[in-house]
Amino acid sequence: MIKKMQLLSLIPQGSIEAYMRLANTYPILTAEEEHEYARQLHYHGDLNAAKQLILSHLRFVIHIAHNYSGYGLPQADLIQEGNIGLMKAVRRFNPEVGVRLVSFAVHWVKAEIHEYVLRNWRIVKVATTKAQRKLFFNLRQNKKRIGWFNQNEVDIVAKDLSVTIKDVREMESRMSAQDMAFDINDYDDNNENINIAPVLYLQDNSSIFADSIEEDNWENYATDKLTQALLTLDLRSQDIIRTRWLNEDSKITLQDLANKYSVSAERVRQLEKNAMKKLRLVMKA
Repeated sequence: MIKKMQLLSLIPQGSIEAYMRLANTYPILTAEEEHEYARQLHYHGDLNAAKQLILSHLRFVIHIAHNYSGYGLPQADLIQEGNIGLMKAVRRFNPEVGVRLVSFAVHWVKAEIHEYVLRNWRIVKVATTKAQRKLFFNLRQNKKRIGWFNQNEVDIVAKDLSVTIKDVREMESRMSAQDMAFDINDYDDNNENINIAPVLYLQDNSSIFADSIEEDNWENYATDKLTQALLTLDLRSQDIIRTRWLNEDSKITLQDLANKYSVSAERVRQLEKNAMKKLRLVMKA
């Protein structure tokens, strides 16, 4: 169904200004209208209802995408990636939760734009870990002047973002570096910097570059597989697995979850065991 929904919100041919003007012509839905459309989509798979929900929130995606214009990437591409996140949010939105779609969709829109920025801002990835991603999207707004951070500024940024001083220094260095052509270009014949071309470097037999790529690919595959497997569980089982095993910040006890769902700790343990068993089966498929 998501492929059909994607046809509903493509950026039209023409200038980005024309698209923005068009997006602003679609009326904002009232809470009652939004709830009714969401119910039609959620319970009956009504694609016309999905279209109305998407079109009424295009201006919201444009507003978010505008905040990422400083990365030098095409605004149209940022908006289109945000629209993909919007469509994913519309597809997963539950009208009975009691929140507006815009509050639910902001995470999905930003997530898609973040992934696009990280894939395209540099040839070489500058952010792979959770701490690095956090720094990448916050480091610029923390810089008050041109140039490198002094030690006091590094300490403040590390404290504000709950990361290490080493992470701050490393990310600042990565973002300040420039991409370099691997091969020697024809116009570099008289360039004094020709000796630093990576193609001229001596071979490092200790390199495990291929293994690193394979490990990254496997990690991405496993993450996608786990995400799909989680969607096969009911909402309560998903919450138990996420809070017990996927929450990096704190570990929730069985008793905490028992109090949350008004059941015994033993019942939570059984639910956790059954959910883990189902996840293993799906992951092996």
